[in-house]
Amino acid sequence: MGKVTGFLEYERIEEGYEPPPARLKTWKEFVITLNADQAKVQGARCMDCGTPFCNSGCPVNNVIPDFNDLVYQGDWKNAITVLHSTNNFPEFTGRVCPAPCEAACTLNVNDDAVGIKSIEHAIIDRAWAEGWVQPEVPAVKTGKKVAVVGSGPAGLAAAQQLARAGHDVTVFEKNSRIGGLLRYGIPDFKMEKTHIDRRIAQMQAEGVVFRTGVLVGAFPVDSKVTNDARETVSAEQLKAEFDAVLLTGGSENSRDLPVPGRELDGVHFAMEFLPQQNKVVAGDKLKKQLRADGKHVIVIGGGDTGSDCVGTSNRHGAASVTQFELMPQPPEQEDKPLTWPYWPTKLRTSSSHEEGCEREFAIATKEIIGSKGKVTAVKTVRVQLEGGKFVEVPGTEQEHKADLVLLAMGFTSPVGTVLDAFGVQKDARGNARAGTEDGTGYRTNVDKVFAAGDMRRGQSLVVWAIREGRQAAREVDAYLMGRSSLPR
Repeated sequence: MGKVTGFLEYERIEEGYEPPPARLKTWKEFVITLNADQAKVQGARCMDCGTPFCNSGCPVNNVIPDFNDLVYQGDWKNAITVLHSTNNFPEFTGRVCPAPCEAACTLNVNDDAVGIKSIEHAIIDRAWAEGWVQPEVPAVKTGKKVAVVGSGPAGLAAAQQLARAGHDVTVFEKNSRIGGLLRYGIPDFKMEKTHIDRRIAQMQAEGVVFRTGVLVGAFPVDSKVTNDARETVSAEQLKAEFDAVLLTGGSENSRDLPVPGRELDGVHFAMEFLPQQNKVVAGDKLKKQLRADGKHVIVIGGGDTGSDCVGTSNRHGAASVTQFELMPQPPEQEDKPLTWPYWPTKLRTSSSHEEGCEREFAIATKEIIGSKGKVTAVKTVRVQLEGGKFVEVPGTEQEHKADLVLLAMGFTSPVGTVLDAFGVQKDARGNARAGTEDGTGYRTNVDKVFAAGDMRRGQSLVVWAIREGRQAAREVDAYLMGRSSLPR
């Protein structure tokens, strides 16, 4: 611990944003990171906790007090070493993680939490700038071959860990670029894709082979999941060629809205809308891009994906953007004595909301109205919770003008045909059935086939995907070698 009284002397410093008029003109990141002095002050606020709840609040169990202290001491190089010991990709989490560690911060009991996420962001950006992030090539190769299906954060974390253990790792990705949700789900203004590209370069130097445009198994004909595959590989081929197969394909089936008018032109899943813009930013040419220019946009779903639709629509130049949330509006301030150290329910306003958005809570969609096959309005009703069920409030029906309706209500399950191709059993939610017990963790019912990430646990956070990838890599390594020295 650096300064014993730091938490009493210094206030929390938030990362800054470029003003909306400037940032809406570009797809670049707009967060102003902490400088070295600001990060030092934030590090000084870290308390000498008997039990640092931030460690357990973080899904990858970052050793947070240690790197906070190292930043306070000015030892940035050791700070990135500590950070990398638990997190392969802090540049991802430092940008898009909601920071459950801060909710669990002891200082958050009756004050503002330590700015852990902003410190993490500052550490990794400094590390890249100083050239401290280098390939870690294994000294000895095992001769074992591992296939990783899916290149999202879980697949990338697992692939890097397995390559560093000396295995020959090949990552299969159905799209033309590596990254999964990081590449095609998160807008560039939240995370520029150069962060993925330089990690890919590092991993290639460590021996990882990436095969893009390769579909493992098959997709349903009517699948809405993004797919640029140019070739197909069967499950039998992978099982025959590799000593182990790890499935990390994510949870890609979007939750639908079964109401009259769903079939109208102009009603789309968020994951039809967002990946197209990411592809355009990357330089791809699309014939009929979904755009919000001059349109009245309704976003149905109040989570992060819905917020990303808001920010993207504003950058397109939408005439208006309205976001619907079925749940009632949460309180602006959580009840800390009741919720700490757990993730609290409270009103969260994203940078996209601040750029321009009407938010409607406790509202349900009854019908999507159209003319000549195109959406023109959304019919809604107010709801309230009674006995655990949503009940319509009489006399509250309303029509909202709409030219584009984006469904951002989360994801229900992975693409089933991938699991079906391997014969993997599913749980009640359609996810791959695989436990996390040490020694047999992440194994499916199929010999030498493992599953991790959202494909196993369901829709979750990037930081949870990294955790799952790291833990699954340890289990695969132990399966191949009889034991593993990889961290759990």
